Amino acid sequence: MLKVENLTCQIADRVILKDLDLEIKKGEISVLMGPNGSGKSTLAKLLMGHPECEISKGKIIFQGKNITELDVTERARKGIFLAFQHPLEIPGVNFRSYLRLAFNSMRSKKEQLPVFKFRNLLQEKAKLFNIPDKLLNRNLNEGLSGGEKKKMEILQMAILNPKLAILDETDSGLDIDALAIVFENIAKLKSQNPDLSVLIITHYHKVFTYLKPDRVNIIYHGTIVETGDAALLDKIEKNGYKQYEEK
Repeated sequence: MLKVENLTCQIADRVILKDLDLEIKKGEISVLMGPNGSGKSTLAKLLMGHPECEISKGKIIFQGKNITELDVTERARKGIFLAFQHPLEIPGVNFRSYLRLAFNSMRSKKEQLPVFKFRNLLQEKAKLFNIPDKLLNRNLNEGLSGGEKKKMEILQMAILNPKLAILDETDSGLDIDALAIVFENIAKLKSQNPDLSVLIITHYHKVFTYLKPDRVNIIYHGTIVETGDAALLDKIEKNGYKQYEEK
């Protein structure tokens, strides 16, 4: 699904990621963990095509094609979705209208949905994730709690049906109840779409109560220093990241 090969990236002349390799297979739940400042969010931005991330070496392969030079819009249309750590509030942009526009922009004219058919699809998905109708008529994230914003991002994922979902610290700012609801919804979405690949960027081991990862990647000083199965989570919880200082 995704291969990052020997990638070095800088932002404003500062190297953030160096000689980084990462692979995510089709249908895989992959985890990225590391201390603050290790490059986790930079990698998320880079995969999505943020213009401030300058690649000086390496390449990004998605579904067998080199997407290193593609911009954000082109990557989104190919099926990459990024859920933000802190979703922005956008006053004046109706959520329902915004999402219909995004949905239709990724489809041919024959596949696009008119207002009423899209409304039915949105309500069907919202009901599945226990999202009340009143939130669908709000402006994009305006006046929503942290938990509500994250729930609405999962709803966007369900509608847009990406091939790769990158969750950049989706657990950030959530209390334990909201965390459970959001990650149970992610698990529900994954069960409906087994081919969906998910990259979870997190510090918080509690999220793995709801989702069992297939692969765990540890990033330290801008490079992947260890990759393993879910057992690696216990190693990190017990020993922390200092064990990688000499690597």
